[in-house]
Order: sequence, then C-alpha cells, then structure tokens
Amino acid sequence: MNWNAWIRQSHRWLSIIFTAVVVAIFVTLGLGKEPAPWVYFLPLFPLALMTLTGLYMFALPYAARWRSARRIG
Repeated sequence: MNWNAWIRQSHRWLSIIFTAVVVAIFVTLGLGKEPAPWVYFLPLFPLALMTLTGLYMFALPYAARWRSARRIG
C-alpha cells in the first residue's frame, strides 16, 4: 500500500474511533451516569491525528499542481 492510501485508510479508521468514543460518552451521559473527567479527553488524540491526516489530504491537490507546474516550466 502506498503512502497516500495508508494516510487515507488511517484517517478513516481514526474517524470511526473518534465517533465511537464521542457516542459512548453521550450514551453514558444519557443514562444518567457521570464518567470520570479523564474520559472527556479520550477523543482528543484521534482528533489530533485526524487533523494532521486531513491537512495532508487537503494539501495533496495543491502539491500535485505545484509539482506539475515545476516540471512543465
């Protein structure tokens, strides 16, 4: 698997993990139980990684355009 495919796949799995953690927190709150304070920090790690992979994927088309312009010119 090439680098871009690996980044995209990890971004997908991170989004699934992030969503599951947030849903679990809301379900716990909906049941009337107050989770430990550290539980609210759990979504931050996948969110930070998703930010990095998302920014990478966002910049890919611009980098490709920049590289092709350098080859032509």
